[in-house]
Amino acid sequence: MSNVTIHSRIDATWPQGQSFYSPNNPEELAIIGIDLLIRELGIEAARKFVGQHFERYQTPPPPVQAETGSEALHAG
Repeated sequence: MSNVTIHSRIDATWPQGQSFYSPNNPEELAIIGIDLLIRELGIEAARKFVGQHFERYQTPPPPVQAETGSEALHAG
């Protein structure tokens, strides 16, 4: 369940038609955005565009803890 509620109206037009959207939550807004990106850029360019933005949110790997001298001796 979403904690964010969106109140908006999106009117999108292009040479072949138009669409009207009223997303209520971030998931619906994302679907609309992806749909419009695919219409504008094509599926592969839209996928690349979205992938580049997801790279900003990748979590860094956990830090590697260095072994102390006594731990290294007991490990072997």
